[in-house]
Amino acid sequence: MRSYPPLAVRVSTPKLELRGATDDLLDELAEVVRAGKTHADPLPYDDPISLYEPDPDLRVAKWLQAIWRGRARVEADAWRLYFVVVVDGEPVGMQDLCGVRFSTFGTFTTFSWLSADHRGRGLGREMRSAILHLGFDGLGAKEASSDAFVDNHASNAISRELGYEPNGSDWDTRQGESALINRWRLTRENWEPRRRNDIQLHNLEACRAFLSLSDAERRV
Repeated sequence: MRSYPPLAVRVSTPKLELRGATDDLLDELAEVVRAGKTHADPLPYDDPISLYEPDPDLRVAKWLQAIWRGRARVEADAWRLYFVVVVDGEPVGMQDLCGVRFSTFGTFTTFSWLSADHRGRGLGREMRSAILHLGFDGLGAKEASSDAFVDNHASNAISRELGYEPNGSDWDTRQGESALINRWRLTRENWEPRRRNDIQLHNLEACRAFLSLSDAERRV
């Protein structure tokens, strides 16, 4: 996808790759979505989200439409990079990086899900480590944020292990029911001591230019 730079970006670690979410990769991953393997107990997503759609084919269609809309929106302070998580050649989930007033504050947040078939292997932590490396080392961010329902113990544990600090709480809904969310904050200063030397970034410069991130603005 040389004609659309965000789709050419890759992040590689010893355990997995994050590959720009091309339509071909999304088509492969659609079977995981159709099979309902994005679900978890307790429910991890806030409203609204296409992954809660009960009809499998409509769920896939809505999921694809949401990604297409999201990757088409690229503004100085609002953009989203979508990645398919690939393990041993198999698409197993998604990991996104969302610029939040990035040109002003250098801040971003993340979103991810992993197929039920591949949980419990440390991949969630590895995915988050990879996307943080892209945000801080590749894009020069100053700060990352994350949030998770208080009963999403896996996500909250990953944030804690990777150096995020608690940043308050808030309320949201999931399938119409109110639930409390933990908010987390990771500064560059807290990330730097945990920087890994075994994560590689590929095909990034064209994407940086596409997002209007000049070398002069790079914060690394």
